Amino acid sequence: MLKRALITIVGGILTLTGAALIILPGPAWLLLPIGLAVLSIEYPWAHRWLKKSQNHMSNTARSLDRKILLRKMKR
Repeated sequence: MLKRALITIVGGILTLTGAALIILPGPAWLLLPIGLAVLSIEYPWAHRWLKKSQNHMSNTARSLDRKILLRKMKR
């Protein structure tokens, strides 16, 4: 029971801090997945959101790579 409470508190703090850093300047892209990873140890809903955020980050990285490659090819 103590383990679950500790995971909830630590994961919740990291996730809420990451969510706040979406608006405020800071590394939201780093804290949100870490918080969701901690929460996903105990909660299936957090695991689903973690997978969604990982897919979104992968798609964004691929898109940026494609844009950079196209820019280099135009030179």
